[in-house]
Amino acid sequence: MLSKEMILDLWTKTYNTEGKPDWSHILPYYDNDICFRDTIQEIHGIADFTAMTERLTKRSKDLKMKIVNAVMEDNLIFMEWEMTLSFKKYPSSVLYGSSRLTLNKEGKIIEQRDYYDLWGDIFDNIPRFGKAYRGFLKRKFG
Repeated sequence: MLSKEMILDLWTKTYNTEGKPDWSHILPYYDNDICFRDTIQEIHGIADFTAMTERLTKRSKDLKMKIVNAVMEDNLIFMEWEMTLSFKKYPSSVLYGSSRLTLNKEGKIIEQRDYYDLWGDIFDNIPRFGKAYRGFLKRKFG
């Protein structure tokens, strides 16, 4: 059964391996029927999840993750994290997010839901554009 400490150790190894993420050691902890969802996609099944991790590894120039907080209650684990991405033309961007992991009766991850503001956190690091984007959001929704 996964514990909060194991999750912290596994995630640290996944994202902090010389810039390229590596899921090979953590994939066995996912159930074959994993349901993954974030702001971009929804994926069902370990084959599609593994393919998604391989695409992310291939596209990533430098990707790091710092786990800020983690709590576990019963079969739920919540993590707050900061992910640093590097792009070709722009400075590194930090995404601030959280993940909810649901464990099945065997202790494997059956569901993962990631929450983050992809565009806002990236746009904040593009000169002038970030300020205009935040101004637009404030005018329309704030």
